Amino acid sequence: MSKKDYYEVLGASRNASPEELKKAYRKLAMQHHPDRNHGNPEAERKFKEINEAYDVLRDDQRRAAYDRYGHSAFENGGTGGMGGGFDFGAGFSDIFDEMFGEILGGGRRQSKASAAQRGADLRYDMDVTLEEAFSGATKKITIPNAVACDDCGGTGAASGTAPVECPMCKGHGRVRAQQGFFTVEHTCPTCQGIGRIIKNPCPTCAGQGRVHQQRTLAVEIPAGVEDGMRIRLSGEGTAGIRGGHPGDLYVILSIEQHKVFQRDGANLYCRVPISMTSAALGGTIEVPTIDGETAEVKIDAGTQSGQRACVKRKGMSVLRSAARGDMYIEFAVETPVHLTKRQKELLAEFAAEAEKNKTQPESEGFISRVKEALGRN
Repeated sequence: MSKKDYYEVLGASRNASPEELKKAYRKLAMQHHPDRNHGNPEAERKFKEINEAYDVLRDDQRRAAYDRYGHSAFENGGTGGMGGGFDFGAGFSDIFDEMFGEILGGGRRQSKASAAQRGADLRYDMDVTLEEAFSGATKKITIPNAVACDDCGGTGAASGTAPVECPMCKGHGRVRAQQGFFTVEHTCPTCQGIGRIIKNPCPTCAGQGRVHQQRTLAVEIPAGVEDGMRIRLSGEGTAGIRGGHPGDLYVILSIEQHKVFQRDGANLYCRVPISMTSAALGGTIEVPTIDGETAEVKIDAGTQSGQRACVKRKGMSVLRSAARGDMYIEFAVETPVHLTKRQKELLAEFAAEAEKNKTQPESEGFISRVKEALGRN
């Protein structure tokens, strides 16, 4: 019985590009794979046929020979060497691993598994005061962590010994098994894919190459940090397995709420109560600053609640810069309470004089707008 044309088997034209051939092959291979067609001999035959066709057409030289001579190019010891059987050799292993590694539980081929595995990254949430964020600080933290075992140097092997090559997989971490007419790779069950085994485990770490203990670290917080920023400490994460590189530690900063200042970027805001007389007559007050000093702020005569004054360069530090933000003072005019009889009399006299001299333009303007809106003169 004559063989079917390879292009016809794949459902592709003779002018098909390598990408088009691969796409056609993948579709058919997935459709007819034996694992998806248990007990179906026709699917197994078809699967073998499309693999044979693609194994020829995916190679430029073999494809050129086939285009010129057809199937005869590979008969009688020709360049194809197909014979009567089919083998998943080196030329086909890459496409096999790519398509069926997940189905068969194998994964991609590894030339040599590594015994060393990188450690995990760690996260530490740190609260920082506004003053520390302004000036910078060095803070010590204690974290539970897995560190390299001192007794074995992180190898996992007892002192005076070393891991040896796995006898089952010969150090590759994977073994092959014949299933019907094709070969499947699996993770080596002896070494679990590492490629090496430890005959004499370290008694301290039980062959893991690391032990658990508390670690104290100094974290440098630069001036000007903001809420949510992170600091990366390279190599301060979990130790790697059997000598692998350690992970990193990420310190996530959370700026605590301040009792006096509110922050907006590099600027600070401070609400300061002032007396009614100071607001009316004007004057000066001293306000605290984030650097622990005080600043003198002028109050203009006739200051209203909500008005602001700016103190230049008394705000927050700017990260990695010598610049500073500004501090804004918001005045809150305070109404006096618990007045004495004499104070009430004086305020009554003041109110009478104020009514005559129209010293409250905002109130008078409001009353005028209300009358206008109501249609009253």
